[in-house]
Amino acid sequence: MKLVFYSGGDDKDNRQLDKDFVQLIGKKNPVVTFIPSSSYLSEQEFKVFVKHYSKFKISRFIHFPVDVPFDKIMLQEVLRSDAIHMAGGNTFYFLNSLRKAKMLPRLREFVERGGVLTGLSAGAIMMTETINMAAYPEFDRDENSVKIKNLSSMGLVDFYFFPHFKNSSRYDVAFKKYSKNHKKVIYACPDGAGIVVDGNEIRFVGKCYAYSEGHKFVIN
Repeated sequence: MKLVFYSGGDDKDNRQLDKDFVQLIGKKNPVVTFIPSSSYLSEQEFKVFVKHYSKFKISRFIHFPVDVPFDKIMLQEVLRSDAIHMAGGNTFYFLNSLRKAKMLPRLREFVERGGVLTGLSAGAIMMTETINMAAYPEFDRDENSVKIKNLSSMGLVDFYFFPHFKNSSRYDVAFKKYSKNHKKVIYACPDGAGIVVDGNEIRFVGKCYAYSEGHKFVIN
């Protein structure tokens, strides 16, 4: 299993995560698919994505919004990619679109076959068991405009991921309380930090924080 969890930030912030991403692919001239959280303005997002990763000598990209119709041929090309990146945005809308397009099991199979899957913010949360971190804490959550109740997602890892983390007492109180009532550890990462999963190895890039059983731990 090869996964990269990006919290957020600019190109300079994520330099090490990008290097790890390219290393996980492990081949020259790979095909990388970009899945936006919404088709709205996604062409511009895709152009920025292509411009950035072209610096790593990647030249073959696919733009694949899932909230608009697509055909079997396009889907086949996407699933043949060497890597798939899920972008940031509204986590509830993104999950709803992926579920309607029946992409969740397909993405799991893609990972099982050895494909590299990465996610930024909402896209990263999508790789966990549930998108509950998009609904918590109450002072920093996405709007559930699509009114979905089933928050279960891909379930590729045995932890929760919280992006755009700010190291403050307000978050500490919220996550210590949450972790007392949930068995899984919460990994909270500020922008520029993230997590690389390569098989059974989990590596943290930048300063991350863990909340477990009501306690907080600093990683790196």
